[in-house]
Amino acid sequence: MPGMAANCQIFENIKLDETKYAFHYIEWLEPLMNESLEEYTLRICKEIKHENPILIGVSFGGIIVQEIAKRIKTEKVIIISSVKDPSEFPKRIQWAKKFKLYHFFPTTYVTTIENLSKKIVSSKKIHHRIDMYRKYLTMRSKNYLDWAFKNIILWENKNPLKNVFHLHGGKDHIFPAERIQNAEILEGGTHVMVLVNARWINKKLNEILEKEKYEKEKL
Repeated sequence: MPGMAANCQIFENIKLDETKYAFHYIEWLEPLMNESLEEYTLRICKEIKHENPILIGVSFGGIIVQEIAKRIKTEKVIIISSVKDPSEFPKRIQWAKKFKLYHFFPTTYVTTIENLSKKIVSSKKIHHRIDMYRKYLTMRSKNYLDWAFKNIILWENKNPLKNVFHLHGGKDHIFPAERIQNAEILEGGTHVMVLVNARWINKKLNEILEKEKYEKEKL
């Protein structure tokens, strides 16, 4: 499952042995009026057609797959550039929760700011970055963004999972690595490492999957 506002093209560089594994991508659904995270997760569960799946989620998608795993049987859960508990949130998100600041995020202006930036700024680097946003961040309705920001900030993670595999970037600016516990850290990796550090992620995913399979076979 991709990160907030992203589509599944962010996994285009993630490769596993096709003779052993098949990817099944879950895109974001438009939230219903006043839909809770629990209710939303139940709708997402209906998109999963295979028994005992391995769930992989990026950023907010990592939160969603942890919630899914509380409702269906899974083989394992792997999160990338995400958090396992609200204690891993940076202080700014904890403050936003305390004072309910999610009400004030200007989600209506996300697309407007992006378009204006491309017209005003001449930097090729900025234009390239905006083009990437347009390619990968396609879930942009105000309804969805308002819902997503609120549910990230208010996430409590009741009954947390005991065994979550966590891959994280040492320079993640959204969820800083110094607050992350029990994760494999890629030094220099950022919040978008699923795109730019796919080779490392592929290696780690294969290690996680093959190690677990080997240990089960020994038993």
